[in-house]
Formats: sequence, structure tokens, C-alpha cells
Amino acid sequence: MLSESLVWVILFAPLAAFVIIGFMVRPLMRIVIPTGPHDPSVDADHDASGRGILGGLAGILAIVGIGVAFVLSVAALFGSIDNHGESTYAAHEWLTVGNLEFTVGILMDPLTTIMLVVVTSVSLLVQIYSVGYMSHEDDRGFARYFAYMSLFTASMLGLVLSRNVVQLFAFWELVGLSSYLLIGFWFTRPSAAAAAKKAFIVTRVGDFGLLLGIMYLFFYQDAFTAAGLNSLDIVDIYAAVDAKIIAGGVATWIAAGIFAGAVGKSGQFPLHTWLPDAMEGPTPVSALIHAATMVAAGVFLVARFFPVFEASQTMMNAVILIGGFTALFAATMGLVATDIKRVLAYSTVSQLGYMMLALGVGAYSVAIFHLFTHAFFKALLFLGSGSVNHASGTFDMRYMGGLRKVMPITYASFVIGGISLAGILPFAGGWSKDEVLTAAWNGSGSIPAIGFWMALLAAGMTGFYIFRAIILTFHGEFRKGADAEGIQDTYGAQVHLSESPIAMVFPLILLSIAAVGIGFVVNPLFDLGVVPQHWLGHFLGEGPVHVETEDFNVILAPIAMLVSISGIVLAFLMYQTKAVSAEQLGATFKPVYALLINKYYFDKIYEEWIVEKFFYGGVAKTLDWIDGSIINNIGKFIGWLGANIGTALRQLQTGQMQEYGAAISVGILTIVGLYLWFL
Repeated sequence: MLSESLVWVILFAPLAAFVIIGFMVRPLMRIVIPTGPHDPSVDADHDASGRGILGGLAGILAIVGIGVAFVLSVAALFGSIDNHGESTYAAHEWLTVGNLEFTVGILMDPLTTIMLVVVTSVSLLVQIYSVGYMSHEDDRGFARYFAYMSLFTASMLGLVLSRNVVQLFAFWELVGLSSYLLIGFWFTRPSAAAAAKKAFIVTRVGDFGLLLGIMYLFFYQDAFTAAGLNSLDIVDIYAAVDAKIIAGGVATWIAAGIFAGAVGKSGQFPLHTWLPDAMEGPTPVSALIHAATMVAAGVFLVARFFPVFEASQTMMNAVILIGGFTALFAATMGLVATDIKRVLAYSTVSQLGYMMLALGVGAYSVAIFHLFTHAFFKALLFLGSGSVNHASGTFDMRYMGGLRKVMPITYASFVIGGISLAGILPFAGGWSKDEVLTAAWNGSGSIPAIGFWMALLAAGMTGFYIFRAIILTFHGEFRKGADAEGIQDTYGAQVHLSESPIAMVFPLILLSIAAVGIGFVVNPLFDLGVVPQHWLGHFLGEGPVHVETEDFNVILAPIAMLVSISGIVLAFLMYQTKAVSAEQLGATFKPVYALLINKYYFDKIYEEWIVEKFFYGGVAKTLDWIDGSIINNIGKFIGWLGANIGTALRQLQTGQMQEYGAAISVGILTIVGLYLWFL
């Protein structure tokens, strides 16, 4: 078992990289590098790749910081295995208010160790990939990028390690801030700035619900104190559930607040609209957000407080319905998207729906298993899309094609990721998606059954849209034309039809290996050498949640694969052989196509109706009228009284004693009369 100080290093290593890059390397660049557009041809301090010494140092610091965190995370995993998942780190008192203690500490249970390995491994590969992908940036932009990425990784690690809900919420908000900075990295582009703002605002809606849930826990402290517990300590919250202190309506309200936060961060319906627009950030950022950090944080949050959800069947049903519907809803939009990153974004929303569905039916270990495998094949797909953009100069699949001839490694890795995403065995995604469907099928009641059928239908759509993307991108002929060389897209990337550099290809190869075999290796159907049968499920069961592993369903698994394969076959018929006309099909179902291409008009509903017409045109203008017509006039009237009441009172001060005596007499008579009247 790692010492507590070494566990803190997991958090502070990438945080130190952020501090050094952001507050030492970048300020030094302002002195060394002249202000203005970067021109490698005239800057002697830059090497042939356009990367200067200071810029290269920023990349190295980020890789080293996250590399240290990865090594220690693996050590923490093995230590937790040896310790049978028991967390032995005590909480440290930070602040005491009345009878409530605010503490900070580490919760090192099986869920934490699995998440640490996922976050650090994917982040490390993304940082290595970024060295090649971001090489076109000037040194200041390059350093700023790696500073933000280090902060992003540190924030997620802090969230995973947190033992106290206030500590967790602080890192939760840091994750949101980091994503805002990275989505809007190219802030001079209006679309990137708008996407960053949209992500920040939409997720704040969910975060407000999470804050309400935390406040409910805070004000419920008396019940915890009577049992000798702290309402803000996660371990004590588990104990409160066991002691039935959190049960019934209390559990429902707390879980509802927590789930609201998860819906925002994980892009679940109806707070999903920010996630596709987040593609405006650099592609490695998209890979990190969609694979291991921000969107995974929502699933992790529900898993972290899973005992609270189990205490409320109402919220478990809500998670099933939201998760199942999101899986299907997002998959439909992926069918028609033309931007390869947006296709992958919708697939992420859909896969997160699968994870929520698994949590809703009580399959805690299955949800984490799918989160684990999804991290690797989704990072592979996003980095593959970045490799494609590096060569073709665009993310629009309508202007790609034929890239498999010039990018064989990228093509092979993307196909591997696509097969895994589609849930085809024996690839990693096939094992975890099969367990999600099996868990939903085995769930009792009509609501799990509804979730199952929605998820099964989404599986067929997944096979279709990912192979549609593969065919449009890699098959056929390049569609930008013979004079495409040198054409620049809005990202400033040029067309260079060749394989990406080794810094970008190497992570693709490693992630491809993981996308093929990691699912079976970590959760095998039988004893696999040193890895026992259903190891991941049994290991997660050593934490605070009782876990029942799902056996391989020999009937359901082939059916689910056939559904996915049918989608793949349809994609080949429409886009490879052209036996089915995509244009004719779109014309036949034009209203449906218009609905999907416009994303069900949710952006229009939110931005035009709710924001502009209701809040701005209704609420804001009404409040403005009240302020201008009522509040201002009341203020003016009070001011007029202050200015003129003195004049009226001054008329009473005549200096005539007889008048004062008469007034006193009238007053006395009035008081006596009122007294007699009410006697």
C-alpha cells in the first residue's frame, strides 16, 4: 500500500507541472520571445519542427508530471489489490463550524484506483500525442496548452481522490473551469469562444443541483451528529445509508441533486447540447474530455454515491430512463452528422447513456467496466480523427476519402476503435456493452426492460454511424480535388496526405492494443493466469458497494452483435457499394432528416425561446420595466418627500405660544377620546 504522501503526489505532480509551466515558463517566454506572430523561419531559437526550447520544455514538464502520476496510480492499484480494496487513509481536520468538521483526505477504494489508472494512462498518451498535433502552435500557445492540460488532469485526479464532498465539489468546479479554458483554447475564433461559454453555462445548471444536494447534506448534519457521523464525509455518508439515516425521501432528494450534476457534466438529456460544440477545442482536448476526464466525472459521481441512489428506487428508475433515452437519442443524431468529431461526440453521449443505464439497473461494476473500456477506444477514435485532420486539413467527412492508402496505421487503428465502439466481440467494447445489455435484460420490472430495448436499438445505430464515418473518411478517393495541397481550413491546418508523425502514431498503436484486448484481460470469463475470472467485478465489490457480476449471456450477446452488424452492413450498402442511395433515403424521410440534422432543434429551443424570448424578452424586460417604472418612481417619490416634507413641517413652527397650547389641548382631547372609545 502506498504511503499517504505518495498518493498526494499523484495529484500534485501534474499540478506542479501546471504551476511551473504557467507561472515560470510562459512568463520567461515573454522576455525571450518577441511579441507578435511566431515565424520559425526567422527565429533562430526554434528547431526544424517549429518548436523552441522553452516550448519543448513545457511539453516535457507536462508529460513528466502526468507520467509520475501514472506510475504511482498503477502502484496504488496493486497496493489496493493487496489490501483488498480497504482505504486506510484518515481524514484531516481543516475547519470546524459549530458541531460540523470540514475535512480533507483521500478515499482510496477500488473505484478510486481504477479511475486513477484510467485518467493518468489516457492523459499521458494524449500529452505525448499533443506534442506532434500542436506543433503548429507558437511557443506561448504551446506552453499555455500544456499548462491547461496539466491543470485539467490534476483537477480530475483531485475529484477522484476526494474524501469530503466539499473537497469533491471544489475539484468538480476546477474540472469545469479547465474544460472551459481548453474548449476555448483558440479564443480568437468566435465559434470556440461561444462553445466554451456554452459548456460553462450549461454545466452550471447541473452543478446548481449538485450544490443543492450538498447543502441538503449540510443542513441534515444533526441526524448525522446523533450517530457520531459527519454529513460531508463520503465514508460517513455510506455509513448513514447503512444505518437508514439516509433513506426514503431524504435519499431521493440528495440523489436527485447529485444526479443533476452528473447529467450536466456527462452530457445526458436534456443538458447534452454543450458536448458536440465542445469539439471546437483542439482534438487532444476532445479525446481527454470524452475519454477520461470531464464526461467520465458524471458517471464517476453517480458511482461514488451509488449507495445513496440504491436507497431510492425512484432515482434508480430515473437514472435508467435518462440513461437509456440518452443512449438512443444521441445515436440518432450521430447518423447524419458530417463532422467526424461531432459523430464521435454523439457516440460519447450515447455510451455515457449506457453507463448510466447500467448504474440505474444496479449493475455498478458493469458501468465502471464500460467506462474503463470506453476510455481507451474513445481516446483512440478521437486521436485518430486528429491524425486525419493533420493530413487532410478538415474534420468534414464530405471532403475526405481515400486516406487508408496514405495513412495505413491511422486507418487500422480507427477501424479497431470503430469495431470496439460498435460492441463486436472479442474487442474490448463488446465485452462491456454485452454486460450492460445483460444487466438491463436481467433487471426486474418494466423500466429496465424499456432501457434495454432503447440500448439495443442504439447498438444498431452505433454500428451504422461509426462505419459510415470510416467509409467516408478512409475509403474511395480523396474529395478535396487535385489542387488540394496547401489549402487551409478554419483550423489553419494544411493538406499533407501522409501518415502522421511518430509522436501521434505511437499513442494510436498503444490504444489500439488496449481497444482489442483490455476488456477481456481485466474481466475475463475464466481464470486468465494471474487474473481471476471476473476480476474487475470482484475487485470493485471489495469497496462499499455490493457487486453481482454478470455472466456471459450466450443468447443475448450474439443477438446484440447481429444488431450492430446489421448497422455496419447498412453503412456499407449506402456508402461503399451505393446499393442503397443515401440521398434518396434522405429525401424520402426529409422531415426526419431535418429533425436530426438540426439536433431536434434543442439549440433553437434553448437559445431562442428560453434564453432570448423567455429570460431576455420576458423576465429580463419585465424586471427592467419594474426597475425603471416602479422602483425608480418610488425612489423619486421618497426623494421628493425628503425635499419637501420639511417645508410643510416648517409651517407649524410659528413661535406663537397660544397656537402650541391649542395644539396640545387638541392632542390631549384626541387621546382621551380614543381611550374612552376603545374602553
